[in-house]
Amino acid sequence: MGKYVNGIAVYEHGDRNNPPVIFIHGFPYNSTMWSQQIKKLKESYYCIAYDVRGLGDTPPGDGQFTIEMFVDDLFSVMDSLDLDKPIVTGFSMGGYITLRAIEREHDRFRAVILCDTKSEADDDTGRIKRAGAISTIDKEGVEKFASDFVPMTFGDDAQQQIPETYNTTLEQAKNESPIGVKGCLLAMAARTDTTAALGNIGIPTLLLVGEKDTLTPPSVMKDMHEKIAGSDMVTIPKAGHMSPLENPEAVTQNIQEFLSRSI
Repeated sequence: MGKYVNGIAVYEHGDRNNPPVIFIHGFPYNSTMWSQQIKKLKESYYCIAYDVRGLGDTPPGDGQFTIEMFVDDLFSVMDSLDLDKPIVTGFSMGGYITLRAIEREHDRFRAVILCDTKSEADDDTGRIKRAGAISTIDKEGVEKFASDFVPMTFGDDAQQQIPETYNTTLEQAKNESPIGVKGCLLAMAARTDTTAALGNIGIPTLLLVGEKDTLTPPSVMKDMHEKIAGSDMVTIPKAGHMSPLENPEAVTQNIQEFLSRSI
């Protein structure tokens, strides 16, 4: 069972006396996408996952979201749980939130893990695609949007290789709040570019990316890696954009190894 912090559904796992690790999920998913990593890591770490505003069990409200609001939500969770310099792990949209949070208050974190994400803001083509997605939801529903979008986040063979995970994830996305999904699209379209701040990251940093990721490909994350001094980067085999779900063992192992040498 979780609890609510300023309207955000928060889930705690493991011993509070252990080092805290926060997991921020991607779009249009929810905190359960980290379940396989948390199942293992909670043995040694205090793991916190939460549903980003408008997704999962967190109500959408009016759906007028910004990345700044999402960062405020992250800080509210940290303050409510009295977390002292947690490790923050952000996947895709969760990575956008993570990067902006570090840019705003770098000293609040002990280390950072960036998974299948990027620092660049949307260009005009990207913003037009977000607008088109909102139009699709308005006209045909979130089910249609999810049916079109979710397959692009997985590798080509995921439906055959991990059918249960693939189908469960797709169905979850189809059942997300239309208001929440549209609000997240607006927030991502309007987000700031955090590339210039990458050189200021002075805490241990790990970048993970699926080898078959077409949304935030290895080349994009390599550029980030090169801008973050002392960072580590690992390409996850047999995975597209959804590497924590497509190859959970490799993602978990690399997170464990990073945490063991960074704390």
